[in-house]
Amino acid sequence: MIRRRRSGVAAVLFGIAALLLLPACAEDESVGARDRRLIAGDIAALAPQRPGQVDLYVVGFAGDSTENVFRNEVAYLDELMSRRFGAQDRVVTLVNHLDSLTTAPRPLATLQNLRIALAGVGEVMDRDEDVLLLYLTLHGTEDHELAVQLPPVLEQWITPRELRKALDDAGIRNRVVAISACYSGGFIPALREPRTLVVTAARADRASFGCGSESDATYFGRAWLVDGLNRSNSFAGAYDIARGEISRWEREDGETPSLPQIDVGDEIAHRLGLWRSQFVPGPVVPYPYDDNTAPADAGSRLLEPAATADPPVR
Repeated sequence: MIRRRRSGVAAVLFGIAALLLLPACAEDESVGARDRRLIAGDIAALAPQRPGQVDLYVVGFAGDSTENVFRNEVAYLDELMSRRFGAQDRVVTLVNHLDSLTTAPRPLATLQNLRIALAGVGEVMDRDEDVLLLYLTLHGTEDHELAVQLPPVLEQWITPRELRKALDDAGIRNRVVAISACYSGGFIPALREPRTLVVTAARADRASFGCGSESDATYFGRAWLVDGLNRSNSFAGAYDIARGEISRWEREDGETPSLPQIDVGDEIAHRLGLWRSQFVPGPVVPYPYDDNTAPADAGSRLLEPAATADPPVR
């Protein structure tokens, strides 16, 4: 949870200076240019849309480099969506982590790079037929801003209006947006739209749990991604599983309930039903990261058969 932010002007100046200070990744290539090149390559490698088939395209956004938990979840998102949900070669990830600049080159998770990635995905997919899953995992503030950080060189803040504009400008119509962050329920009003499903880790006035340097998955990431989507082929069904697990873990830990939220547009449920009817879920995908601080039963149900029925949508 992040409670304070720089002033708007200071934040902009800091972000510009930070990018200028980042070391070049190749001769005469800035990090910004490197990121644009990497995103262009990722978009060019995306599998094409299949006429008459509802294809799922995925963008993962790990916004904070200070904790491995966010990088872990986005790496797992790629594996899960590719191996279980038929999105192989249709996943783009943006990751703030030292690895992204060194041993595992990936575009950084910035608002500008998100806009570029969404626009590229929007060009490849059938915007009327296909579905986008956007998963963001990072810290959030009480003022409903998402904290984008790569200290000491990058600090940005994404507001609900900016996130909505990035999606609108990309022309992507069928959207599932999942936000694992404190106070993330504050993004729902701006993102609400008939063809959008939003799930958040917390209510607008509540913190969420499970981040930190000793954790390898947030409570929401473990409950919705790992447990929920390995037991259900429905984003809403996974939310029902996650809500119950998170509530239990928080009671056991004596935490104030985070109260995860879901908002389902009038039209998106039908589109997701068509998508689910056209593929058979793959096998369970185990979470590959050790987590000594996870709740005792986290992931314990992964060997149960995956649910196929879609629980009632609220």
